[in-house]
Amino acid sequence: MTTSFETVTSADGTAIAFERTGRGAPVILVGGAFNDRTTVAGLAATLAPHFTVIAYDRRGRGDSGAGAVYSVEREVEDLAALIEHVGGSAAVFGHSSGAVLGLEAAARGVAMTSLAVYEPPYVVDDSRTRPAPDLFDRVRALIADGDRDGAAELFLVEGTATPAEVVKGMRDDAFWAWFTGLAHTLPYDLALCGPGNVLPADRLAKIAVPTLVIDGGESDAWMRAGARAVADTVDGARYATVDGQDHGVLHQPDTLRDLLTGFLR
Repeated sequence: MTTSFETVTSADGTAIAFERTGRGAPVILVGGAFNDRTTVAGLAATLAPHFTVIAYDRRGRGDSGAGAVYSVEREVEDLAALIEHVGGSAAVFGHSSGAVLGLEAAARGVAMTSLAVYEPPYVVDDSRTRPAPDLFDRVRALIADGDRDGAAELFLVEGTATPAEVVKGMRDDAFWAWFTGLAHTLPYDLALCGPGNVLPADRLAKIAVPTLVIDGGESDAWMRAGARAVADTVDGARYATVDGQDHGVLHQPDTLRDLLTGFLR
Protein backbone atom coordinates (compact mmCIF):
# COMPACT_ATOMS: atom_id res chain seq x y z
CA MET A 1 0.00 0.00 0.00
CA THR A 2 1.08 3.57 -0.62
CA THR A 3 2.52 5.43 2.35
CA SER A 4 2.56 9.22 2.38
CA PHE A 5 4.72 11.47 4.55
CA GLU A 6 2.99 14.49 6.06
CA THR A 7 3.28 16.99 8.88
CA VAL A 8 0.77 18.71 11.11
CA THR A 9 1.30 21.78 13.28
CA SER A 10 0.61 21.34 16.99
CA ALA A 11 -0.93 24.01 19.20
CA ASP A 12 2.44 25.50 20.17
CA GLY A 13 3.60 25.69 16.55
CA THR A 14 5.73 22.53 16.61
CA ALA A 15 5.70 20.43 13.42
CA ILE A 16 4.74 16.79 14.05
CA ALA A 17 5.72 14.34 11.31
CA PHE A 18 3.75 11.24 10.42
CA GLU A 19 3.20 8.60 7.77
CA ARG A 20 -0.26 7.68 6.54
CA THR A 21 -1.01 4.29 5.02
CA GLY A 22 -4.10 2.17 4.29
CA ARG A 23 -7.69 3.29 4.06
CA GLY A 24 -10.74 3.25 6.25
CA ALA A 25 -11.35 4.64 9.73
CA PRO A 26 -8.22 6.32 11.18
CA VAL A 27 -6.03 4.66 13.82
CA ILE A 28 -3.11 6.52 15.38
CA LEU A 29 -0.12 4.53 16.68
CA VAL A 30 1.81 5.97 19.65
CA GLY A 31 5.23 4.50 20.41
CA GLY A 32 7.04 4.46 23.72
CA ALA A 33 10.60 5.13 24.88
CA PHE A 34 13.36 4.64 22.28
CA ASN A 35 10.65 4.60 19.59
CA ASP A 36 9.85 6.73 16.59
CA ARG A 37 7.46 6.14 13.69
CA THR A 38 9.72 3.46 12.19
CA THR A 39 9.33 1.17 15.20
CA VAL A 40 5.55 1.03 14.76
CA ALA A 41 5.80 0.64 10.98
CA GLY A 42 5.33 -3.13 11.20
CA LEU A 43 2.10 -2.72 13.13
CA ALA A 44 1.01 -0.01 10.68
CA ALA A 45 1.46 -2.46 7.80
CA THR A 46 -0.45 -5.12 9.72
CA LEU A 47 -3.44 -2.84 10.31
CA ALA A 48 -3.39 -0.96 6.98
CA PRO A 49 -5.69 -3.41 5.14
CA HIS A 50 -8.42 -2.48 7.65
CA PHE A 51 -7.72 1.15 8.65
CA THR A 52 -6.05 4.38 7.66
CA VAL A 53 -3.03 4.09 9.94
CA ILE A 54 -1.09 7.09 11.23
CA ALA A 55 2.41 6.33 12.52
CA TYR A 56 3.99 9.47 13.92
CA ASP A 57 7.19 10.76 15.43
CA ARG A 58 6.46 11.91 18.93
CA ARG A 59 7.84 15.35 19.72
CA GLY A 60 11.64 15.50 19.65
CA ARG A 61 12.00 12.30 17.61
CA GLY A 62 12.61 11.58 13.94
CA ASP A 63 11.33 14.40 11.75
CA SER A 64 9.17 16.08 14.42
CA GLY A 65 10.19 19.26 16.18
CA ALA A 66 10.91 19.41 19.89
CA GLY A 67 9.29 22.71 20.82
CA ALA A 68 10.77 25.23 23.22
CA VAL A 69 9.80 23.57 26.51
CA TYR A 70 8.54 20.03 27.05
CA SER A 71 5.40 19.21 29.01
CA VAL A 72 2.90 16.38 29.05
CA GLU A 73 0.25 18.86 27.92
CA ARG A 74 2.24 19.61 24.74
CA GLU A 75 2.36 15.89 23.88
CA VAL A 76 -1.39 15.61 24.45
CA GLU A 77 -1.84 18.58 22.13
CA ASP A 78 0.29 16.82 19.49
CA LEU A 79 -1.99 13.79 19.55
CA ALA A 80 -5.07 16.03 19.47
CA ALA A 81 -3.67 17.88 16.44
CA LEU A 82 -3.16 14.60 14.59
CA ILE A 83 -6.70 13.48 15.38
CA GLU A 84 -8.13 16.78 14.19
CA HIS A 85 -6.05 16.55 11.02
CA VAL A 86 -7.39 13.11 10.09
CA GLY A 87 -11.04 13.99 10.61
CA GLY A 88 -11.75 15.06 14.18
CA SER A 89 -11.83 11.65 15.87
CA ALA A 90 -9.77 8.47 15.64
CA ALA A 91 -8.96 5.23 17.36
CA VAL A 92 -5.64 5.21 19.23
CA PHE A 93 -3.17 2.44 20.05
CA GLY A 94 -0.33 3.16 22.47
CA HIS A 95 2.60 1.00 23.55
CA SER A 96 4.44 1.44 26.90
CA SER A 97 4.86 5.17 27.64
CA GLY A 98 2.90 5.74 24.43
CA ALA A 99 0.09 3.88 26.17
CA VAL A 100 0.38 6.33 29.05
CA LEU A 101 0.14 9.21 26.57
CA GLY A 102 -3.00 7.68 25.08
CA LEU A 103 -4.55 7.31 28.52
CA GLU A 104 -3.65 10.86 29.51
CA ALA A 105 -5.15 12.22 26.30
CA ALA A 106 -8.34 10.22 26.76
CA ALA A 107 -8.64 11.42 30.36
CA ARG A 108 -8.39 15.01 29.11
CA GLY A 109 -11.20 14.49 26.63
CA VAL A 110 -9.25 14.23 23.37
CA ALA A 111 -11.66 12.93 20.72
CA MET A 112 -11.16 9.17 20.35
CA THR A 113 -13.50 6.52 19.06
CA SER A 114 -11.63 3.86 21.06
CA LEU A 115 -8.33 3.36 22.86
CA ALA A 116 -6.12 0.27 23.04
CA VAL A 117 -3.02 0.28 25.25
CA TYR A 118 -0.25 -2.27 25.64
CA GLU A 119 1.51 -2.46 29.02
CA PRO A 120 1.47 1.11 30.31
CA PRO A 121 4.44 0.96 32.74
CA TYR A 122 2.78 1.80 36.04
CA VAL A 123 4.21 0.13 39.14
CA VAL A 124 1.35 -1.08 41.32
CA ASP A 125 2.85 -3.84 43.50
CA ASP A 126 6.12 -4.98 45.06
CA SER A 127 7.23 -7.21 42.19
CA ARG A 128 9.84 -4.57 41.33
CA THR A 129 11.42 -1.55 42.97
CA ARG A 130 9.57 1.65 42.16
CA PRO A 131 11.70 4.19 40.19
CA ALA A 132 13.20 6.83 42.46
CA PRO A 133 11.39 10.19 42.48
CA ASP A 134 14.56 11.95 41.25
CA LEU A 135 15.13 9.69 38.24
CA PHE A 136 13.84 12.36 35.86
CA ASP A 137 16.35 14.91 37.20
CA ARG A 138 19.28 12.47 37.07
CA VAL A 139 18.56 11.35 33.51
CA ARG A 140 18.13 14.95 32.37
CA ALA A 141 21.41 15.93 34.05
CA LEU A 142 23.31 13.18 32.23
CA ILE A 143 21.86 14.34 28.91
CA ALA A 144 22.81 17.94 29.69
CA ASP A 145 26.37 16.73 30.34
CA GLY A 146 26.43 14.94 27.00
CA ASP A 147 26.43 11.46 28.56
CA ARG A 148 23.82 9.78 26.37
CA ASP A 149 25.16 6.32 27.17
CA GLY A 150 24.79 6.93 30.89
CA ALA A 151 21.30 8.39 30.46
CA ALA A 152 20.09 5.40 28.43
CA GLU A 153 21.61 2.95 30.89
CA LEU A 154 20.14 4.71 33.92
CA PHE A 155 16.70 4.83 32.31
CA LEU A 156 16.78 1.12 31.48
CA VAL A 157 18.10 -0.08 34.84
CA GLU A 158 16.05 2.12 37.15
CA GLY A 159 13.17 3.14 34.91
CA THR A 160 12.35 -0.21 33.32
CA ALA A 161 13.98 -2.60 35.83
CA THR A 162 16.19 -4.12 33.14
CA PRO A 163 19.00 -6.03 34.91
CA ALA A 164 22.32 -4.17 34.83
CA GLU A 165 24.12 -7.15 33.30
CA VAL A 166 21.60 -7.22 30.44
CA VAL A 167 22.14 -3.51 29.79
CA LYS A 168 25.90 -4.09 29.79
CA GLY A 169 25.45 -6.62 27.00
CA MET A 170 23.20 -4.17 25.13
CA ARG A 171 25.91 -1.51 25.27
CA ASP A 172 28.27 -3.86 23.42
CA ASP A 173 25.79 -4.28 20.55
CA ALA A 174 25.83 -2.05 17.48
CA PHE A 175 22.12 -1.37 18.01
CA TRP A 176 22.99 0.58 21.17
CA ALA A 177 23.50 3.63 18.94
CA TRP A 178 19.74 3.65 18.37
CA PHE A 179 19.15 3.95 22.11
CA THR A 180 21.66 6.74 22.57
CA GLY A 181 20.30 8.56 19.52
CA LEU A 182 16.93 8.91 21.25
CA ALA A 183 18.27 9.40 24.78
CA HIS A 184 17.37 13.11 24.79
CA THR A 185 13.67 12.11 24.74
CA LEU A 186 13.82 9.87 27.82
CA PRO A 187 12.85 12.70 30.19
CA TYR A 188 9.64 13.00 28.13
CA ASP A 189 8.77 9.38 28.89
CA LEU A 190 9.63 9.83 32.56
CA ALA A 191 7.48 12.96 32.77
CA LEU A 192 4.56 11.06 31.24
CA CYS A 193 4.83 8.23 33.75
CA GLY A 194 5.33 10.61 36.68
CA PRO A 195 7.58 10.22 39.73
CA GLY A 196 7.65 6.58 40.77
CA ASN A 197 5.34 5.45 37.92
CA VAL A 198 2.34 5.70 40.25
CA LEU A 199 -1.03 4.73 38.75
CA PRO A 200 -3.05 7.99 38.41
CA ALA A 201 -6.34 6.36 39.35
CA ASP A 202 -8.32 9.59 39.68
CA ARG A 203 -7.41 10.69 36.14
CA LEU A 204 -7.90 7.29 34.54
CA ALA A 205 -11.32 7.00 36.12
CA LYS A 206 -12.38 9.97 33.94
CA ILE A 207 -11.83 8.05 30.71
CA ALA A 208 -15.12 7.60 28.89
CA VAL A 209 -14.06 6.01 25.58
CA PRO A 210 -14.13 2.23 25.00
CA THR A 211 -10.75 0.98 26.22
CA LEU A 212 -8.81 -2.25 25.75
CA VAL A 213 -5.81 -2.96 27.99
CA ILE A 214 -3.36 -5.59 26.73
CA ASP A 215 -0.37 -7.37 28.18
CA GLY A 216 1.90 -10.20 27.07
CA GLY A 217 1.80 -13.65 28.63
CA GLU A 218 5.61 -13.67 28.88
CA SER A 219 5.98 -10.11 30.21
CA ASP A 220 7.45 -9.22 33.58
CA ALA A 221 5.07 -9.60 36.50
CA TRP A 222 5.11 -5.87 37.30
CA MET A 223 4.07 -4.92 33.78
CA ARG A 224 1.21 -7.40 33.80
CA ALA A 225 0.08 -6.16 37.19
CA GLY A 226 0.11 -2.58 35.91
CA ALA A 227 -2.00 -3.52 32.90
CA ARG A 228 -4.56 -5.30 35.06
CA ALA A 229 -4.72 -2.29 37.38
CA VAL A 230 -5.43 0.05 34.46
CA ALA A 231 -8.19 -2.25 33.22
CA ASP A 232 -9.69 -2.30 36.71
CA THR A 233 -9.54 1.51 36.95
CA VAL A 234 -10.97 2.58 33.58
CA ASP A 235 -14.72 2.14 33.66
CA GLY A 236 -15.84 -0.69 31.40
CA ALA A 237 -12.34 -1.45 30.09
CA ARG A 238 -11.58 -4.83 28.56
CA TYR A 239 -8.42 -6.75 29.50
CA ALA A 240 -6.64 -9.20 27.20
CA THR A 241 -3.38 -11.14 27.18
CA VAL A 242 -1.37 -12.01 24.07
CA ASP A 243 0.06 -15.42 24.79
CA GLY A 244 3.75 -15.93 24.10
CA GLN A 245 4.53 -12.21 23.87
CA ASP A 246 6.36 -9.78 26.13
CA HIS A 247 7.00 -6.02 26.11
CA GLY A 248 8.69 -6.34 22.71
CA VAL A 249 5.42 -7.20 20.98
CA LEU A 250 6.00 -4.57 18.29
CA HIS A 251 8.59 -6.95 16.83
CA GLN A 252 5.74 -9.43 16.27
CA PRO A 253 2.92 -7.15 15.08
CA ASP A 254 0.88 -9.96 13.53
CA THR A 255 0.14 -11.24 17.05
CA LEU A 256 -1.91 -8.08 17.63
CA ARG A 257 -3.85 -8.12 14.33
CA ASP A 258 -7.02 -9.95 15.30
CA LEU A 259 -7.29 -8.40 18.74
CA LEU A 260 -6.85 -4.83 17.52
CA THR A 261 -8.91 -5.07 14.35
CA GLY A 262 -11.76 -6.61 16.27
CA PHE A 263 -11.70 -3.98 19.00
CA LEU A 264 -10.76 -0.79 17.14
CA ARG A 265 -13.55 -1.25 14.62
